[in-house]
Amino acid sequence: MKKKIQGNSQRPRLYVFRSKKHIYAQIIDDISKKILLSSSSIAKDLKTTLPFKNKTNCAISILVGKDIAKKAKTKGIKSIVFDRGKKLYHGRIKALADSVRQEGIQF
Repeated sequence: MKKKIQGNSQRPRLYVFRSKKHIYAQIIDDISKKILLSSSSIAKDLKTTLPFKNKTNCAISILVGKDIAKKAKTKGIKSIVFDRGKKLYHGRIKALADSVRQEGIQF
């Protein structure tokens, strides 16, 4: 039986979902069942500031990871629990996780 990953108010859960074209990241407090922050490759604020044309999927994942980490810092979140779902930890998911770590958020 697989252990279920849960976050709380001190260490919320960073859930990463990737589809064939896009990647989504949400910081969730499972105790109060609320999404605290979210960012994705289709977010309007991220698309307007950074042009996504001629960028690889991993490069876009890095941008999404940096964006969610900056938002988390402004909310005072310093450590999280990482949840990748059933996806393997490589490629776009690894790039997003590494960029979040580089911004100073601890897993």
